[in-house]
Amino acid sequence: MAVGRYHRQEIFYPIGPEGQKKLQQARVCIIGIGALGASVANMLAQAGVGYLRLIDRDIVELTNLQRQALFTEADVEQQLPKAEAARAHIAQMNSEIEIEAKIVDVNPYNIEKLITDVDIVVDGLDNLETRYLLNEACDKNGIRYVYGGVVGSGGMVMNVLPGEGPCLECLLGPLPEEGSYDTCDTVGVISPITNIVASYEAAETMKLLLDSESVCRQAISMDAWDSYTEFFDVDKDPECPVCGKHQYTRLEHRQKSYTASLCGHDAYQVTPEDDGSFDYEAVVQALKGEGEVKKNKFFTTFKNDEADFKLFPDGRAIINEVPSGDEAQKIFAKYIDC
Repeated sequence: MAVGRYHRQEIFYPIGPEGQKKLQQARVCIIGIGALGASVANMLAQAGVGYLRLIDRDIVELTNLQRQALFTEADVEQQLPKAEAARAHIAQMNSEIEIEAKIVDVNPYNIEKLITDVDIVVDGLDNLETRYLLNEACDKNGIRYVYGGVVGSGGMVMNVLPGEGPCLECLLGPLPEEGSYDTCDTVGVISPITNIVASYEAAETMKLLLDSESVCRQAISMDAWDSYTEFFDVDKDPECPVCGKHQYTRLEHRQKSYTASLCGHDAYQVTPEDDGSFDYEAVVQALKGEGEVKKNKFFTTFKNDEADFKLFPDGRAIINEVPSGDEAQKIFAKYIDC
């Protein structure tokens, strides 16, 4: 008798054939396809999760290869968006599942559209601001969320289960001021911890999809260099503005544009309000009279003596080699939003 693709998983008693069918019918969204998200996507695809939505705003770069195991030097050379590169690699590994790549920035305008038709959202993000936004969107829509974060050699994982337990803000407290906490830009990150955290995230996602009694109800903290793993309780705070009072200030705070520094880059991303008025082709045509323009099916690069940026069809731009968000906004206003 022929042994099927998922045979070893189906004979694992907590899953079994019926559990495998549930996985194949499940829908998962992974936001951030870097070190964490790409590894989680790979593991869930191997496990046979039937639909994966991969969301990322960024391009594969050489510095990613130190810890983002799904990508290759060819992806760097081709300047492929991470979501698309991950989709292509995973599709070669498992052609039986559906994989959707979304090359977008997650913001208050689009986050609910991106997550409300899936069973679970998995965190592969590299910045706290978007995590806090995701926490609000998941609480508002009752969507389970698997949080994972890494920096240096340490990491943390927690299942955020709306209506049942604490949320991300209960765990981490109010969003700290930018620059007051460690990031991969300031203290680095090593690949062993990203793989450990991603493995926990993938396992918890599978357990949640199967309604397993083994779903972890605690937060997990670990360090790959100092060799420890700790499980600890997080109390649901009745005064929490998100899961206690259901106040969604980040979700409801919509600006004309958003500027964010990119972890691991000397660059800032500017994301304009998506009001349907942006004419990508017209802007690209206008840029041709201002400097060197190269266009592919995913984005357009522009460079002259003053500016160096990538422009995407949704209107956002990654502005390279600028010292601040204000400078990025000035370049955006001059060349794109004009």
